[in-house]
Amino acid sequence: MNNKAILNAYPDSIGGKLEDIISVLKKEEMKDVFKSFYILPSVFNTDLDRGFSLISYDLSEKFASQKDIDRLHELDIDLVMDFILNHISVLSSQFQDIIAKGEKSEYRDFFIDWNRFWEGKGTMSSDGYIVPDKEYTDKMFFRKPGLPILMVRFPDGKDVPYWNTFYQKVIYHELDEFRLVKKLGLQYETALKIKEEVNSFLKSGKDIKELSLTDKEYTEAIVECLNEERSYLGQMDLNIKSPLVWDYYKEVLTRLKEYGVSIVRLDAFAYAPKEPGEKNFLNDPGTWDLLKKVDEIAKPLNLTLLPEIHATYGEKIYELLSNKGYMVYDFFLPGLLIDAFERQSGEYLKKWADEIIEKKISTLNMLGCHDGIPLLDLKGLLPEEDIQKIIDVVVERGGYVKDLHGAKNMYYQVNATYYSALGEDNKKMELARAIQLFMPGKPQVWYLDLFAGKNDYEAMEKAGPGGHKEINRTNLSLEDVEERLKLDVVRKQLELLRFRNTSKAFKEDADIKVECSEYRLTITWTSDESKAVLEADLKDYNYRIIA
Repeated sequence: MNNKAILNAYPDSIGGKLEDIISVLKKEEMKDVFKSFYILPSVFNTDLDRGFSLISYDLSEKFASQKDIDRLHELDIDLVMDFILNHISVLSSQFQDIIAKGEKSEYRDFFIDWNRFWEGKGTMSSDGYIVPDKEYTDKMFFRKPGLPILMVRFPDGKDVPYWNTFYQKVIYHELDEFRLVKKLGLQYETALKIKEEVNSFLKSGKDIKELSLTDKEYTEAIVECLNEERSYLGQMDLNIKSPLVWDYYKEVLTRLKEYGVSIVRLDAFAYAPKEPGEKNFLNDPGTWDLLKKVDEIAKPLNLTLLPEIHATYGEKIYELLSNKGYMVYDFFLPGLLIDAFERQSGEYLKKWADEIIEKKISTLNMLGCHDGIPLLDLKGLLPEEDIQKIIDVVVERGGYVKDLHGAKNMYYQVNATYYSALGEDNKKMELARAIQLFMPGKPQVWYLDLFAGKNDYEAMEKAGPGGHKEINRTNLSLEDVEERLKLDVVRKQLELLRFRNTSKAFKEDADIKVECSEYRLTITWTSDESKAVLEADLKDYNYRIIA
């Protein structure tokens, strides 16, 4: 695996289709800038969460084609793509088979039947699902209020609870009078009246359990009619104890290999292993057993696994992953750079770089990304007061704080473009990129940072509640890119990336040395053939490269 720069974008981030991004990559200004491309999963057949709810790993007819994939390889660009281990969409063929066939479906246990999982370990509720005893729920980590359940209607009328860690939505379809006449034998005028009353209720967004018709004798039959034909959106947790799930895993990894993927980013993997009495996130040894089994499939395919997980520095999960032979995300660098600029000191930056070098940790680093700027990860590496200062600074510059799954005062990330997080200061942006490219690891570049993107409040507002991440996901037109390529802050980043990708100093086995004296930071790469030195001033944000 090479350690050269990765472009990171959605397939529609520039121009609207993957072919448009390829046209930009073919420009003379982009020559030798990127060696890899991490295409976010909306490149596949997906429905929600801008790609992270997979229906299948077929390429999206809207955004991409096999021809696009082939053209990327012709440009000598290898690929990074996601494999989402914990869940797939309700609209997947496997889950639709359950909805259609119920108990007769071969995929009946492909997903996690909540009641079978918790049998004998809780109390059955009046709504038909087991509420686990407190000794179990105390160990569980929930991404949303309430139990992570989606009640699924089987063809025989039975409602079955399935484990649903992430998003879900139940959709009740509006009635028409003809269906009511045919299905319930109602008189036409009665059906017309009930239709209007029910459809008005559905538009109110109230819980279906609250429905009470004026003609009360029809309420139960109407509720049953609505339930029989309800639809779902959501991401359903996979049952990794099912052999069919492991067949599916093999199929996905083989498909990714066929696309020419070299690095597979493992999304949400730490939620997949579940056992009563154990944590439902990052349980031990379940998490590591899962990774080992997936790696055994990936290695013969020559795929490098990149497990994606956010955990505090103090937990040392990054070190545990590294010791097990995995590449790890450097989620510490984005915050450490902001801290270094604000305090005008590279003390903690050097501490982290020295640890990577000493422990030979294989990292993928970044500034911005499709999510926010990580903060949870910094706990234990930076003092709490310094983390709070980062939050205050970025929020003051227009960013938004994301609490940890709704829990106040348990910060998770700040949502902002990295350029805006740096006060839209060109010198800081250029220096941040220079330091990133000289840090140990394989650098990943968010397309919007490269083109000096500012906080997009209009996109965030348009996305509505929970749309805070859209602040850093502006889709650029090809005309936008043409104009931004003329900006000094963009051209200088491109020059830095070109230098990083072409200099013989940046070899995988190079010797890296980091020195820090007050506000002066020096990073040196030395290989058998070449040497590259970055001298950075954290006070006035000037830098020079000696090669």
